[in-house]
Amino acid sequence: MAEPWPTELKLDKDKRVLTVSFDDGASFALPAELLRVLSPSAEVQGHSEDQRVTVSGKKDVGIMRLEPVGNYAVRVVFDDGHDTGLFVWAYLRELGENQETRWQAYLADLAAKHLSR
Repeated sequence: MAEPWPTELKLDKDKRVLTVSFDDGASFALPAELLRVLSPSAEVQGHSEDQRVTVSGKKDVGIMRLEPVGNYAVRVVFDDGHDTGLFVWAYLRELGENQETRWQAYLADLAAKHLSR
């Protein structure tokens, strides 16, 4: 069975929420802050769990533009200059399905490190 395929990527008028719709009917509204702090880039994720960075201070980050990457991903260009993460369709789907869990883990990580959004 094929994995769900995105049918639409849509930025809200303030460019703070990316809505991703899939061909199976699922749709997820992903805040720019969530996408930025969980970027799949090596800059954020590192090359191992030990190298993962907790990104703080991105409460007001926005999305400048979306750039397609082949048939498998989108590059999200943020207004803070970050643009190295390639969001593959499966990762966008995973973020949507697990948004609340991932967000709460991020907030806990910030608190543990005495960082702020």
